[in-house]
Amino acid sequence: MRVGKTIPFFCAVLSFFMITNCQKTQVTQKPNVLLICVDDLRPELKSFGADYISSPSIDALAAKGIKFQKHFVNAPSCGPSRYTLLTGQYGPAGNNALFLRANKIKDDTEEINQSMPEWFKTHGYTTVSVGKVSHHPGGRGGKNWNDSTKIEMPNAWDRHLMPIAEWEHPRGMMHGLANGEIRVKSGDMDVFQTVEGDDNIYPDGAITDEAVKQLRELATINEKPFFLAVGIIKPHLPFGAPKSYFNKYDGVELPEIEHPQKPEGKTTWHESTEFMKYNRWGKNPNSDTAFADDVRYHYAACVSYADAQVGKVLAELKRTGADKNTIVVLWGDHGWHLGEHAIWGKHSLFEESLHSPLIIHYPGMKHKGSNTEAIVETLDIFPTLCDLTGIEIPKYTQGVSLKEILVDLNTSGHTAIAYTSNASTIRTSTHRLTLHQDGFVELYDHTSAEKETKNVAEENQGLVQSLKNVLNTRLH
Repeated sequence: MRVGKTIPFFCAVLSFFMITNCQKTQVTQKPNVLLICVDDLRPELKSFGADYISSPSIDALAAKGIKFQKHFVNAPSCGPSRYTLLTGQYGPAGNNALFLRANKIKDDTEEINQSMPEWFKTHGYTTVSVGKVSHHPGGRGGKNWNDSTKIEMPNAWDRHLMPIAEWEHPRGMMHGLANGEIRVKSGDMDVFQTVEGDDNIYPDGAITDEAVKQLRELATINEKPFFLAVGIIKPHLPFGAPKSYFNKYDGVELPEIEHPQKPEGKTTWHESTEFMKYNRWGKNPNSDTAFADDVRYHYAACVSYADAQVGKVLAELKRTGADKNTIVVLWGDHGWHLGEHAIWGKHSLFEESLHSPLIIHYPGMKHKGSNTEAIVETLDIFPTLCDLTGIEIPKYTQGVSLKEILVDLNTSGHTAIAYTSNASTIRTSTHRLTLHQDGFVELYDHTSAEKETKNVAEENQGLVQSLKNVLNTRLH
């Protein structure tokens, strides 16, 4: 064969193999994961039944995915709830849960199982976190949460990022108000605020900008699948959002607060100290209904502000085209009382502290826009993402994959466990049992009108014992 004919032939063969290889890469690459964590978000969303809330971005995701209407977290505080999300295991009840785990890794005192992002990194993923994904935004310790020698989740992230803008440091961002105001003394910082300006006058604007930048880079490089976790701070206290979001609630009537009375007898009720330590202008929402509504409107404004940040990230995912091969999970790290049981905050083991939104969408799913009433828990997210991406589910995870529910909405859920430092609880489809360390029991019947306002433990001793056995078995 002459050289003049050999070169075109060689080029044609090379082109064929290049095209074939590219097609093979596109077909076999594992799905990306986009995990969006929203702080202190109860199911205060239109897609979860709160018709008075403006949440178009999350509602649009819900219209493409499946909404878990009975998702419960495993702890009613940021740190331990995120521990269960990121490790797939029950853990300590304090906000330092992940730092305790990190100390064990550092001291090499025992073998520690891989976290969810580390597991995905081991299986070929680029892992990036932006904002509040673990308890400390940016995932570092120290006085101002910016000490690079104190890592909250060792070996987990290829990049763990926290822009600080004008808020000085990650700790300042966490409790920041408009235009760089940081919390020095809680009593000197207003519990809520509205200020004229764009989204970047509050901390989540900078977090979202960085998340969009990282998403663009991850989608463009496209050498490996990515696991991107984005943590939005609002609606965490203090309730500050640009005035445009507060204005959305002009003329909107809020529903009455359900069971606003302080419960009788022994419960996990508390005095809302996190909320009450802020400047409240001498007002108490439990005795001042007008102030209570002000608090609720400002919480709603923060939800709408957080929703807008979610929308920016999802818009960039679509713009890059990566949405065609990306699993999206939106998760609230716990609920939040807005006056129910005379509590303003989380930290209880009542339904309002533990019930949070969970939405899962993946390309090609059949039941878009559907609901499931199956009871599930945060512990299930790690094995579910493994199942959906086709990587091995580690044996140490204590939750179960939700893939069967996603495929068949008639699939049953399971009981949901949660705990604080001095009590634990189990939620079934009909009841909630709460067991205190001293042996005292609360039992609530969710099929009754009273729900979690009437302790029916005395007249249901058989059910109490049965649920105590399940609770103790699962936790111990």
